[in-house]
Amino acid sequence: MKLAAMIKKMCPSEAELSIPAKNCYRMVILGSSKVGKTAIVSRFLTGRFEEQYTPTIEDFHRKFYSIRGEVYQLDILDTSGNHPFPAMRRLSILTGDVFILVFSLDNRDSFEEVQRLKQQILETKSCLKNKTKENIEVPLVICGNKGDRDFYREVQPREIEQLVGGDPKKCAYFEISAKRNSSLDQMFQALFAMAKLPSEMSPDLHRKVSVQYCDILHKKALKGKKLLKEGGRGSTEEAYGIVAPFARRPSVHSDLMYIREKAIGGGHGKEKDRCVIS
Repeated sequence: MKLAAMIKKMCPSEAELSIPAKNCYRMVILGSSKVGKTAIVSRFLTGRFEEQYTPTIEDFHRKFYSIRGEVYQLDILDTSGNHPFPAMRRLSILTGDVFILVFSLDNRDSFEEVQRLKQQILETKSCLKNKTKENIEVPLVICGNKGDRDFYREVQPREIEQLVGGDPKKCAYFEISAKRNSSLDQMFQALFAMAKLPSEMSPDLHRKVSVQYCDILHKKALKGKKLLKEGGRGSTEEAYGIVAPFARRPSVHSDLMYIREKAIGGGHGKEKDRCVIS
């Protein structure tokens, strides 16, 4: 039997895990090329840093968690810094639930791109939720990466403060180094807190389970649900997380259905699906 088939057989499917829509989220990482987006994703998923740079077209990852008797699914979309297709960028924003915007502290152009991206996210989400961009709340953090370097700072602190705004519940800023893994855990914890997601989703707050033991998620979830039905408080054991093997980017049709599910039936309010992908 091929390795891929063996792994798929060992790991319960999403249908078997019965993950409700309210527990399914997508994290989207945006920014210019060569600012460290993929390095941040690698730290999140594996804890490792890759020295060699490889341009990203678009990478899709999926992670499952077992936390206090419930199973969560987090999709991670690592986007291209070029985005030759504006409609695909818009779709990425529409399907995103939490966002990380990344610029390099020694590259002013990348900071200006983050300024544009923040505006685009707020405008796109305000359309989906039928609100003005001033009133929209989107879990979003801005990262100034490559803080490990000895460089000439091209972006001044006052400019960053102006971009972030005065409310850390709406937008937060972190000066990080993906290479040294500095301030990344705090950044992820802040992002998940904004989205009212379990703090255990942060890489430093759960036990990472290898793929051959991924059935533990299924067992923990069933145990937690049984305790809840019996009037208990659910599982209080440690949280587990596993990166799903062979995750594929959903089709455009699936993404549109995802948007509709989250907007209408996913427990995030009763917003209407009013936006057009164009």
